[in-house]
Amino acid sequence: MGEAGGTWAGTYTYRAATLHRPRSLPELQEIVAAAPRVRVLGSRHSFTDIADSAELVSLESLRTTEALPADVVVDRDAGTVSFGAGMKYGELAEVLNDEGVALANLASLPHISVAGAVATATHGSGVGNGNLATAVAAMELVTSDGQLRRLARGDADFPGAVVNLGALGAVTRLTLDVQPAYDVRQTVFEGLSWQALAWHFEEIVSAGYSVSVFTTLRDAVDQVWVKSRSHEAAPESLFDARPATVDRHPILGLDPTPCTPQLGRPGPWSDRLPHFRMGFTPSAGEEIQSEYLLPREHALAAVDAVRQRAERIAPLLQVCEIRTIAADDLWMSTAYGRDSVGVHFTWKREPAAVEEVLADLEPALARLGARPHWGKLFLAPAEQIAPLYERYGAFVDLVQRLDPRGAFRNDWFERHVLGPR
Repeated sequence: MGEAGGTWAGTYTYRAATLHRPRSLPELQEIVAAAPRVRVLGSRHSFTDIADSAELVSLESLRTTEALPADVVVDRDAGTVSFGAGMKYGELAEVLNDEGVALANLASLPHISVAGAVATATHGSGVGNGNLATAVAAMELVTSDGQLRRLARGDADFPGAVVNLGALGAVTRLTLDVQPAYDVRQTVFEGLSWQALAWHFEEIVSAGYSVSVFTTLRDAVDQVWVKSRSHEAAPESLFDARPATVDRHPILGLDPTPCTPQLGRPGPWSDRLPHFRMGFTPSAGEEIQSEYLLPREHALAAVDAVRQRAERIAPLLQVCEIRTIAADDLWMSTAYGRDSVGVHFTWKREPAAVEEVLADLEPALARLGARPHWGKLFLAPAEQIAPLYERYGAFVDLVQRLDPRGAFRNDWFERHVLGPR
């Protein structure tokens, strides 16, 4: 038991009266079966009430107990790793490096819990890289009747259960695809013109295995971070941008010490694919984040919509990041059925002003088919969200089948997913 506290950036304080820290799987099953309303906390890297409920469960304690350790198991024949879902990506990467294997991609932060990232379709970048949930090969979860269920790739409900928004049960174990470990080089380019971005967008976002475009909506694009795998030739130039001569932080003027090494120095996948290193405060700390995922063919139209609002956006903006994500078949994934581009905003922590800007920006991006990132701040209600997902009805049916008493529903889920019923 304990107090729930709030999100990592201090943008939301949980209202839950009880925070459970189960020390075993049977104890977790008892808690879930008895709770009228319950949700599972991940690493709290969210900015809304998505994880809140009357009662909360933290699975962090299950990583260290003898009763239910993280129990990382690499299956080289199957090309997978399975582990307790309370782990963070940075923790998992340490074990994988010792085993000589790697994940296909990582998000910009290694600080986030694997289960939470998967549940919200969190992603890294790369025209050929799906979001982090696409690596899931199997999962185990405790449903609201206290039963432990397993779903694996190929099962009928599997594509609906992976990006689950925390609404199906408490995920206790995940199995992810792995591959042989590899090195990555990271090169930063500065001062790319908007004209070059418009004329050569596809070439720029395809310049490396993973590419991020950073802007504060000035006269030129601030930075382009290109991450190249060791067998690829890292670009020496990028149109009219210039290579950085020192390490950079994505947010102009901030100390780059928390960031992963750049300047083309090769290093392990886990120390180059994220922008930030474990052990440091990620990004800027006190902030709000929003992100919208659009069909990739609308990338430049989305950039134009943002730039047209630069006078309103820029005073609140710490940085805007543009990334690409490959299409997938996970029902509630923001990249379901379409190669996508993500337009991400790291805002100053001024909630009222940010929401006022989003009230104008969201409709403009919605006209381009934008799907809001589930784990970040957005305004759209369920009636606007539902038409964006072809398998929305099937997902709602799955929620009702696995959680018929609604134990894992909360205000956020009813506001943004279920809607008035």
